[in-house]
Amino acid sequence: MPKRIFITATNTDIGKTFVTVRLLKQYASMGYRVGVIKPIETGVAEVPLDGTKLHTLLQSLNPAATDLSVNDIVPLQFALPAAPYCANDAQAVDLSIIDAAIEKIEAVCDILIIEGAGGLYVPIDKDTMMIDLIERYDSKALLVSHCKLGCINDTILSIKAMQDRTLDFAWTLNCHQDDQDFYQTSEPYFRDNFPEFTIFERDIVKIADTLLL
Repeated sequence: MPKRIFITATNTDIGKTFVTVRLLKQYASMGYRVGVIKPIETGVAEVPLDGTKLHTLLQSLNPAATDLSVNDIVPLQFALPAAPYCANDAQAVDLSIIDAAIEKIEAVCDILIIEGAGGLYVPIDKDTMMIDLIERYDSKALLVSHCKLGCINDTILSIKAMQDRTLDFAWTLNCHQDDQDFYQTSEPYFRDNFPEFTIFERDIVKIADTLLL
């Protein structure tokens, strides 16, 4: 079975799609046949914007994936830009649709990157949170945090949530050019308490290797 890597984050707009794109390119450069799925995308007016970006990239990186459509990459789509629970009027979500899409994509890849939506405790329906998909799909997770003020609290809360579920995961910080305050306001804590912490752009090769362990 292909290696499954689940990309999650401390919240929305942290950079999950950016990280997914960079990892797809990294693994392809290492000789792997890559696959990608974003199981649920909300805020879809006509076409899924993130899903279309991922689909286009996948077509360029993996010739075996040419028969996959954008609807394979994003099997569940909702118009309202909100948590799936709200975007789907609190109706039950049929996860077997995602199961079938994963099976189809994994037929042509060695590594499957699964991009979550929002943070770990985004509700999908009344019985399912985003964190549950990490377990359902037996994935190694990459938790992506931000570098703005508050990242210490947000990161530790999400790490604890994953540890409480005994999930297999790594974590990283996705710093932007305007996050220069991070090096004074937050990095000293991470340096003292998490000496092996990574910054995604700087440490992508190390992160890619770690996720394959």
